[in-house]
This record gives sequence, C-alpha cells and structure tokens, in this order.
Amino acid sequence: MNTADLGLPVAVPSTALFTDQYELTMLQAALRSGTADRRSVFEVFTRRLPEGRRYGVVAGTGRVLDAVENFRFDETILGFLRDRRILDEATLAWLADFRFRGDIWGYPEGEVYFPGSPIMRVEGTFAEAVLLETVILSILNHDSAVAAAASRMAVAAGDRPLMEMGARRTHELSAVAASRSAYIGGFHATSDLAAGFRYNIPTVGTSAHAFTLLHDTERDAFTAQVDTLGRGTTLLVDTFDVAEAVRTAVEVAGPGLGAVRIDSGDLLLVAHRVRHQLDELGAKETRIVVTSDLDEYAIASLAAAPVDAYGVGTQLVTGSGHPTCSMVYKLVARADSDAPDAPLRAVAKKSMGGKTSVGGRKWAARRPDEEGVAEAEVIGTGPLPDELDGHELLVPLVRGGEVVAREPLDAARARHIAARGRLPLSATQLSRGEPVLPTEYV
Repeated sequence: MNTADLGLPVAVPSTALFTDQYELTMLQAALRSGTADRRSVFEVFTRRLPEGRRYGVVAGTGRVLDAVENFRFDETILGFLRDRRILDEATLAWLADFRFRGDIWGYPEGEVYFPGSPIMRVEGTFAEAVLLETVILSILNHDSAVAAAASRMAVAAGDRPLMEMGARRTHELSAVAASRSAYIGGFHATSDLAAGFRYNIPTVGTSAHAFTLLHDTERDAFTAQVDTLGRGTTLLVDTFDVAEAVRTAVEVAGPGLGAVRIDSGDLLLVAHRVRHQLDELGAKETRIVVTSDLDEYAIASLAAAPVDAYGVGTQLVTGSGHPTCSMVYKLVARADSDAPDAPLRAVAKKSMGGKTSVGGRKWAARRPDEEGVAEAEVIGTGPLPDELDGHELLVPLVRGGEVVAREPLDAARARHIAARGRLPLSATQLSRGEPVLPTEYV
C-alpha cells in the first residue's frame, strides 16, 4: 500500500485559506488594473542562515506539491469570503475556477542550501502565483528548520539511531510535519502514529513513567510489559532507583532484554553505571536508550558514553532554537503586458536594513573542486557557464499545473545524506561559524 495515496489523516478540504488576506486583496486590485495576467516569476530564498549555522536543509517540498494541488476555492470558502466582504463578486467568480496552471522549479527535497539560494521558483500569471506565497512559506520555513536541526543531531549521533518524540511539544499537525522533516534530516523512527500512517515512517514506543506508577511495584510493571511486548522491549528504569530498576529488569526479562531507557539525571554518568551493571548481570547485548531534552550539543557530549540510541523531542520540533528559516517569497521578474510572448523584466525591492533582493529569474549551481567537494553556491540570471553544466540545482516540480516530481520520502532522506557528504568537512562542526560555502552571483 502506498500511504501517500491515503490522504491527510485529518479533514482539510482545501489549502486555499492557508494564506494572508493581502494576497487576495492584491489579486482583486490586479484584476481591476488589468495586470493580473502578466507573466511573473517569484522565488523563495533566505537572506541569511540562522546565526552560527553552516548550511540549511530543504524540506517540505513534497508537502508544498500537495498543498498546491489542493489549493481550491469551494462554495464554503467562497461564502466565507463573501460574508466577510473581503472580495468583490468579480474576484470571487475568478477564484471559483482557480487552478494553478504554472510551473514550479526548486531544489530537490533533502538538498542543502545557503544564503540567496533560489530554493523554489514559481512561474505563472501574477494572479495565480501570488496566491501561493503564504502556504509555500509556512511549509518550507517550518519543515526546513526541523530538518536542519535533525541533520545536526544526526551528525552528532554518528551511527547511533535517533527517534523523534516531539509530538507533545508542538501543534498536532506540526508534529506530523516535524516527523517527516526529521526523517529527511537523518532520524530513523517516530513515536507519532499519524506520521507513520501518512508517510510510512517507522514508529516506536513502549511505556512511560505512568505505566510503572500504575502498578503496585516496579517488578509488576516490568512483568506486565515483558509479558505483553516480549523480552525485546525497552524498559524505563529511572522512575525510582535506577540501579534497583536495572536489576529488576534483568531478573524479569532475563539477559535477552532488548533495552533500557534513561530519561533523567546526569546521562553521561548514569549511562556508564548502567552499562557496567548490565554487563555484570550478563545482559551484555541489552541496549541503552537515552532521552530527556536532548539537542545536538547534548548528543555530541554523549559520544563517548555507552549509549545505543537517542530519543529527541522538544529541541527537534522547535528547530533547536531556530524554529524558522526566515525564507521569503519575492517577485523577481514580470512581463510588461499579458501577451504570452512579452519579455520578462527583472524587478527587485530596494530598501534599508538588509532587506534588498536580487532581481531576475535565476539558476543555481554548486561548483565542486577537483576532488568533488563543493566550494561555492553560484547563482546567475544569464547563460549557465559551461564549467557548471551538470551541476545545476533546480529541478522541475510542476509543469503546466501538473506535479512531475513526486518521490518516496526515502529518496529525499538519501539525497540529504549524499548532499551533506559533498560539503567541506567543516560543515559538520557544531561550533558556530559562517555558511560553509560562499554565495557567488554571476
């Protein structure tokens, strides 16, 4: 079964109102002024990476494609806009037949990006392209922030598995998106069943402290869990006394106990003590899982500890201190008329405070050195230099309103690992630094 065909696990009849009102009022004014049908190019980019980060991760592309397909104004939505007197009847009539029929290009999901990278390019009439601004930005800003945090945590964890456990720390729908992004960034499983259902991500979960407290003794709780889930289960051993719990766990499950989980205390110290105790009890293959407000720095600090897997929640789903990527959606080129063959004119905002942008419909390529390691993000509006042929980053996502780039989530996950592996080694340092690649405009 292809779970992507099942649809969202909640009733969202349309994404058309996942927008800001000014996009609709701009549409109405453009229809009135006769400029709505001018061919236009919008680009998504960020002017800077979050402070100290060395690369960004593109995530959410697949969700954007779903959102664009589902951007429809049905009678209920049109009635809401009419009742609020947000739009006039002519604009409502135009929206009733709305379908995005333009083209979308973008960095493939899982790819890395840098300041100025044209992560997504939306081409169509002004009217159809301007409507997609908010829904595209809300998806890419959130998902890319989580994926970047996940990528850093995956680097810190090395070969040790990572489990996403943050559903209770964010909005219920954001939790599903966060699980998806974490998987792209390098996590191996999620505790969120909605994410497992929607995206076929492996799911995990055993018990919480409440299950131990429910029973008269810790032994009773462990016995019930092992009888139900088998000896390969993971027992939570820090409800009371860790050493006593570990001893009881091995007595109940035997040396074939799958794992123990530690959720509090000095994780480095406790992990060493638990490993020593497990080995003494003959449970040398029993794994140690640690949780408790981990981030990439805490994971890195446990690199020398006898830890076998990590569970991460709050810091992951909030982007580890950077819950957005500050991506923007800017008009960079437009035609002077609505004639299909009217040439495009580069346009750009000029302002104080670092909010300037570069006009023109752009291409992007990543220049490698002689050993194949990336050395620069190159962006231009003219012909692609011959030496960059084969290194372009933008790929077609939508052609003439039809999605052409759907792919399994595992493809995006594998792409990210490969893209990160082609960056200079300093990209994986957790210490603060500048973007690992410079952005060059040609």
